[in-house]
Amino acid sequence: MSFPSSIDVAVIGAGAAGLGAAQALRGKGVSFIVLEARDRIGGRAHTVMASPDVTFDLGCGWLHSADRNSFVAIAEQLAFTIDKSRPPWRDQAYEAAVPTPEREDFLRALEAFFTRTADAAKSGRDATASACLEPGNRWNGMIDAICTYLNGCELDQMSLLDFEAYEDTELNWRVRRGYGALVAAFGAGLPIVLDCEVTLIDHNDRRIRLTTSQGTLTVDKVIVTVPTNLIADEAIRFTPALPGKVEAAAGLPLGLDNKVTLALDGWEHLPKDSGMRGRSQTARVGSFQLRPFGQPCIEGFYGGSFAREIEAAGEGALAAQAIDDVVALLGSDIRKSLRPLAESRWSADPFARGAYSHARPGHAGKRAVLAAPVDDRLFFAGEATPSDFFSTAHGARDSGERAAREALASLVKR
Repeated sequence: MSFPSSIDVAVIGAGAAGLGAAQALRGKGVSFIVLEARDRIGGRAHTVMASPDVTFDLGCGWLHSADRNSFVAIAEQLAFTIDKSRPPWRDQAYEAAVPTPEREDFLRALEAFFTRTADAAKSGRDATASACLEPGNRWNGMIDAICTYLNGCELDQMSLLDFEAYEDTELNWRVRRGYGALVAAFGAGLPIVLDCEVTLIDHNDRRIRLTTSQGTLTVDKVIVTVPTNLIADEAIRFTPALPGKVEAAAGLPLGLDNKVTLALDGWEHLPKDSGMRGRSQTARVGSFQLRPFGQPCIEGFYGGSFAREIEAAGEGALAAQAIDDVVALLGSDIRKSLRPLAESRWSADPFARGAYSHARPGHAGKRAVLAAPVDDRLFFAGEATPSDFFSTAHGARDSGERAAREALASLVKR
């Protein structure tokens, strides 16, 4: 849509949170607009056709806590098929990678670790989550790897209390056409200006002035939904400054998880929708899904500092690493059947600068600080702001709806 000069409410960011806010503002008798720096909507939810036969989510791909995930009802309303098959993350691992007795031993060690983190968190005292690793346990590296998949960082960078605050009902479904495609469909028809980067929010006067790459906009209320790294790095500046927000965002940095999909020529004997992971003494190991939805591909997933190291090596490095790792697990014959299709590089994305948030040790309470309104004029949402479903697309969407309700209530008070 065209760029206005004045409006009631501006929503900054057209990811799940911004779209959730915009949908909640719709039909409420206020003028509003969504300003998105990218040339597309969806944020860190982004589905691509990696090939004519392969649909691939570069970002979020699972409807986590599906029985409480607001995107499930949205998918049903928009006629998106939901796959309710059990994820292959644990007991459906491909036998060739790790023998069953070893896998069962690892899963017992993993469950024991989760029990220790839950017990330790009851004290209310924060610490690094790594403090709950059992000294000398041979599976500590693999446990750390699993947690990099969950949080984008290693356990020694992670707040124990925040780690335990995450709400997980352990029901995980998928969207056949892609989670990113669902989020984009959810935003269809909203008043959105693309290629519009906001750099300054001046809230000195009665009305707020936004400086953007497409001009200046005067508004009454602003809903900020950008990732924490952009706030912490002051890619968006506030005047007067909001040091409390910047400090809260810095305590909730985005870790890194990257995904890659490899075309698979033949090998139909590999069980579709099965998981595969190698053994490692450290968190430097990838996780794979074989033939997701029966598609002719293998998806790889890498987290934490290992993912950051691979991404820093440049475009194509993730696919090369994944091919080497699959060959190490399934044998040299498969190399000629693998071909790179697509990979994410979320740290290099200037409007993300990472994957999703985790709290640093000692910063578990910063989610509430980041979410709090300022002067009933600035409102904050995004995956880093919920107290329970943080780091998820549905948590982001729900937070946007919450921020919109706060903005609407403040407009009534005028």
